[in-house]
Amino acid sequence: MAPPRKPTRPQPAGLPTREQILDFISNADQPAGKREIAKAFGLRGNEKIALKALLRDMADEGLLETGKARAFNLMGGVPKVTVVRVVESDGGQVIAVPERWEAEGHPIPKLRVIERGKRGALGIGDRILARTEQAGHGWVAHPMKKLAGATEQMLGVVAKDERGKLVLRPVDKRIRYETPISDQGDAQPGDLVLAEKSGRPPRITARVTDVLGDPFQPRSFSLIAIHKYGIPDVFPEEAEAEAAKVHDLPLHADAREDLRALPIVAIDPVDARDFDDAVWAAPDDDPANEGGFKAIVAIADVAYYVRPGSALDRSARKRGNSVYFPDRVVPMLPHALSSDMCSLKAGEDRAVLACHLVIGPGGALKSWRFTRAIIRVAANIPYEMAQAAIDRVEGKPERTFSDIRLDTGLIDRLKGDGLIDNALVPLWACWRALAKARDARGPLDLDLPERRVVLDEEGRIVSIAIRERLDAHRLIEDFMVTANVAAAKALEAKKAPVMYRVHEPPSREKLTTLKEYLETYGISLALGQVITTKTFNRLIEQIPDDAAARPQIMEQILRSQTQAYYGPRNLGHFGLSLGSYAHFTSPIRRYSDLLVHRSLVGAYGLEMPAPADKSLPRETRLSSEDVADLAPIGERISQYERRAMEAERETVDRYVAAFLAQHVGEIMACRITGVQSFGFFATVVELGGDGLVPVSTLGGEYFRYDEMHQALIGEDSGDRYAMGDRIDLRIAESDPVSGALRFEIPHGASHMPERKDRRRPGSAPVRRTGRPPNIRHTARRKGPVKRR
Repeated sequence: MAPPRKPTRPQPAGLPTREQILDFISNADQPAGKREIAKAFGLRGNEKIALKALLRDMADEGLLETGKARAFNLMGGVPKVTVVRVVESDGGQVIAVPERWEAEGHPIPKLRVIERGKRGALGIGDRILARTEQAGHGWVAHPMKKLAGATEQMLGVVAKDERGKLVLRPVDKRIRYETPISDQGDAQPGDLVLAEKSGRPPRITARVTDVLGDPFQPRSFSLIAIHKYGIPDVFPEEAEAEAAKVHDLPLHADAREDLRALPIVAIDPVDARDFDDAVWAAPDDDPANEGGFKAIVAIADVAYYVRPGSALDRSARKRGNSVYFPDRVVPMLPHALSSDMCSLKAGEDRAVLACHLVIGPGGALKSWRFTRAIIRVAANIPYEMAQAAIDRVEGKPERTFSDIRLDTGLIDRLKGDGLIDNALVPLWACWRALAKARDARGPLDLDLPERRVVLDEEGRIVSIAIRERLDAHRLIEDFMVTANVAAAKALEAKKAPVMYRVHEPPSREKLTTLKEYLETYGISLALGQVITTKTFNRLIEQIPDDAAARPQIMEQILRSQTQAYYGPRNLGHFGLSLGSYAHFTSPIRRYSDLLVHRSLVGAYGLEMPAPADKSLPRETRLSSEDVADLAPIGERISQYERRAMEAERETVDRYVAAFLAQHVGEIMACRITGVQSFGFFATVVELGGDGLVPVSTLGGEYFRYDEMHQALIGEDSGDRYAMGDRIDLRIAESDPVSGALRFEIPHGASHMPERKDRRRPGSAPVRRTGRPPNIRHTARRKGPVKRR
């Protein structure tokens, strides 16, 4: 029974009905608020006021969350009316889950669907608009309307089973089962495909909808991640058209600070696809700051091109960030901006938001100011080249880099243009001051290796190497961190909205787990003290540099930390040991930075002349709607960031598996990364990629699982396989499509007598019951067949 409604008040003729609003919210691709609804129905002036009253009435009636036209509240509750998708339909019981669930930290609830009329009308994948309510300790859903199908998609490779039947083999290594294919379409065995689930349990099958190609072809591995995680990789036509328009907007040099005479440089990775920051520093000539420095961190003025409420803005918000794969980048902004007009290329005039910094001799940030400026980058310099140039100045031996060849000609050109003396040397001097302040602050110092996949022009793997960490990397990091701090403090000084980068301290539970783990290595962690980053740094100092377990211990310390996120409440940044921190330096690839730029524009009166094209929004400052919505925006872009990290890591794992597939049967140096009762996991040193060594391959004796010390110990031989151990392993299998690896010890069960009895020594014999293994049971089952 629907909840009673309030007496309806007179409504303007253009105002949508309750049903129209519910339909719009249910079909929107992101949570819809008053602004989105008003825009969708073309409401203006008094109609918007009437809409606000109608939404308030609908909230009182239980149709919408109180106070907001949103699909979800922040406490993890299920909305009174929402779209749910059927995930189970067995024995007359239908179970559904919300189609969108954005309550971080809360498990997705399962709702029991109360079908009206004919039972069995709903199948797996069906979408319904439903009214929900709590019943006991669970939730029930009352269907209001069946919606157009959006069947759950599966990603996999077409294969044949032992009977010659086509099956869909999943690309996710966590999924252990194959699905029969009922409709292969144009797909052939070996094709990577998208498929929809069809049928009802227990006869679920796959219907191929899209053929993506050969999964082993170059550049296919990132395509797998893009489809698996639903990463938007095609821009709407309206966004591309708008990018072409704003690309040609005048820079308004007369309204900007002109910094083109400064020898400002951009230092980036050798394979960088976009350049959104450039730096400059010089000794400060102010006697009050003797020994200090002036510095500028210039960041691409993306806010000038991507305006609030525009097609580009909507597209960027749906992506949240750029996603970087070894073979491609999925940019947050169309290429007309991300790799052209907003990219700080050498010799080109570019619009920037400039952060002017005054740094004390000890590295303290003394003052800051922000301007909209125009710059002309003197040179784009890879990290390795900048480091080699400084090494040459300081008389250090010339380095060799495993994955790139030094361009000595570039270093000579930098010297000839005076950029080594006038740009790099002052930058390094200023950075050494910043480094003093950083060391005194004591941020978390986890120097974990980063893998770099090197491909040739056709996308084939050339090598996989650990990226060497240089002073040039640390220099840019410290300049960026300082500018980010300045941005947060500048906005706080004006009491303006801030999208903070928040990193909370570790939880008590995680610290307890870490304490128990460290004790296995003889390292003590006292939980009675105030835990700071310096606490962890002191722990790291206790580990010898040559200790085999050093990388694993540092990884466990990293796992004990909380996940950083975006939000409008300042809770500090634990890892960097900073009280106020916001991301400002990468608006080409992070939506959070774009919001910070817009807030700075509004807080410091940095608005530019309105564009002549009336179809473009006039202003570039943070809109009032976005100010009100900062919390849900922060939640969404935090989720998109985690999605990108997962996709990037899995893709690198697939490239590693493809590289190792050429070395199956070979023995490689590995490190044990996890131990369970059924075996241990290991990773190839210097390459990465996780694989299992099943306990059944460890030989003929019984292995006891020591959970406290994370080890498997042989009862007879005393052989021990423990977390962090270095060990030589043979690559037994390597699946590039799923990224899964399987190892075996060089003299394991494949090379030893088969274990006759896997029972623990001294245990009683197990008497097996049931039919003999060579007799097949043919009796008919009674009742429905249930498969697990």
